[in-house]
Amino acid sequence: MKIIILTPMEIEREKVLNALDRISNLNHIYEVIVSGIGRESTAKAMMQMPPHDICVLMGFAAVVGKEAHLPDYLHLGKPIEITNASLYGYEGGLFENGKPIITEKPKLNLPCLSSLTSDKFVRTTDLAEKTVVNMEDYTFKYLKKPQDFIVRIISDFLPHETEIDFFEEVKGIDFLEGVMAVDGYLERR
Repeated sequence: MKIIILTPMEIEREKVLNALDRISNLNHIYEVIVSGIGRESTAKAMMQMPPHDICVLMGFAAVVGKEAHLPDYLHLGKPIEITNASLYGYEGGLFENGKPIITEKPKLNLPCLSSLTSDKFVRTTDLAEKTVVNMEDYTFKYLKKPQDFIVRIISDFLPHETEIDFFEEVKGIDFLEGVMAVDGYLERR
């Protein structure tokens, strides 16, 4: 099978490639493509993808809550599957056309979370704990094929209590667990 892993940023692509290099018994052909950040970039990348059997959106995600108060499966670097995505507006409300898109059944044996896609970084504190915030999931879920899915790797926690250097924060995060979940799922299909 030909699998495309779509990443919003180059740093995520490097982490996926690093993980793939460390799995000695891959049974599928993987191609990792950088889409760029945001809804528009994601849509353009999806319209230009080469032929493939499955596409997985994989990248970092901020989760609402304090790491110390969240369960272990939502700590820094842990993979999750996004099964519900909504579109978040500039003024802090859902767009009229942003009704949630819900996956009928999760594909992976990972924790499943809801996601809000926004055109800008969300700074509000009134979002439900364990909500994932990003800029791509809604568009991907809207345009994807039924067999495609999303894996996010926890990179930071909202609201930030102090200003962070995102790229410093994510340097030590490894995508191996997320990539292995994808490869293991494909083997069971």
